[in-house]
Amino acid sequence: MIKKIIISACLLLSLVSFAQEGTSSPYSFYGIGDIRFKGTLENRSMAGVAVEQDSIHINLENPASFSSLKLTTFSMGGTYGTKTLKSSKESASARRTTLDYLAVGLPLGKFGLGFGLIPYSSVGYKIEKLTSDVGGINKRLSGTGGLNKVFLGIGYKITPNFSIGADANYNFGKIETNSLEIINGVPLGTRELNSAELSGVNFNIGTMYQAKLSKKLSLYSSLNYTIEGALTSKNTRNISTVVYNSSFDLSVVDSYGDQKSQSEVEYPSKISFGLGIGEAKKWLLGGKIAYQKTSGQENSYNKADNVGYGRYGSVSLGGYYIPNYNSFSSYTKRIVYRAGLKYEKTGLMINSESINDMGLTLGFGLPITGYFSNVNLGLELGKKGTTNANLIQENYANFSVGFSLNDKWFEKRKFN
Repeated sequence: MIKKIIISACLLLSLVSFAQEGTSSPYSFYGIGDIRFKGTLENRSMAGVAVEQDSIHINLENPASFSSLKLTTFSMGGTYGTKTLKSSKESASARRTTLDYLAVGLPLGKFGLGFGLIPYSSVGYKIEKLTSDVGGINKRLSGTGGLNKVFLGIGYKITPNFSIGADANYNFGKIETNSLEIINGVPLGTRELNSAELSGVNFNIGTMYQAKLSKKLSLYSSLNYTIEGALTSKNTRNISTVVYNSSFDLSVVDSYGDQKSQSEVEYPSKISFGLGIGEAKKWLLGGKIAYQKTSGQENSYNKADNVGYGRYGSVSLGGYYIPNYNSFSSYTKRIVYRAGLKYEKTGLMINSESINDMGLTLGFGLPITGYFSNVNLGLELGKKGTTNANLIQENYANFSVGFSLNDKWFEKRKFN
């Protein structure tokens, strides 16, 4: 049954995810796009808090957690998001369906192995600036693509309470942008196409420690460090003169050919620390802070004088509660209830305004009867950006579904 669920879920989420763009944010124009949450829905529903050494849920934020797995774990998740974009004068709405992660964790005694695919960043925007004035300039900007991450990690349990781990990540993706500029009364316009093929490797190390404070209470901690690296960007630019009609259907009149170049985009180092207290299989309350020396770096297609990239920082608080995890009489008592709060300073500065993100998360872990597996549901409500300085504020609501499926896939047969 578990394997059938895995195959069905993979097909469903793959179809709905890769058919659409991963974001609808105008802020995805900058850097390498919107940075996605790196973690499972279980942790996302607690605002990113991931400090407990769990034996049946994979923790994608800290590779040291792989050593605590007791069963082979398959985890995947996707999100349906709605967003209202508003300025000081008008508003618009957008919807997206995305794949968030695909991961497998394997227990190997004191070792644990994890591997999978995570979309790291997304680019997806369509912006128009139209005027009816004679000689006025009309602009249409759009962008698609993003960066994906394939990872392979290993964790080792030095003592029953202390684990270390590391993972290697291969990052790859393509970002494409289209800029069209038209002057009213002039039958010709100018179009600029840009593409950037990104690739690079970076590494991540982590530790996790837990200690008993009393018979029931335990202290949990997690420390994770992403080592600084670089992405190679192979850039192509094409500028052409186009003719258009009232529906903005374009025909190329003259092209100046492809201009190719290569550059490096910094992959900044990042450190995060989490601390929590709780009773195993009952409740947990924890917090996490993260710091990054820079939030991103412009490439040839998104340079702007009014944009800067400062330090990234985030603070989150979250936890879970299980009424009675082994109740035989009540299914609702075995449900995991999760919640969290987050505040994120993205580091992106536009028109001297800081682009920040704050939100509330809620979630439920629904156990699959007869298995250690569960289906997870999550809701995230938040706000990003501001309407100050002619900018855009995003009010978003994300509904997510995730699967954490467990089984003994490599159990040796007793009988042939």
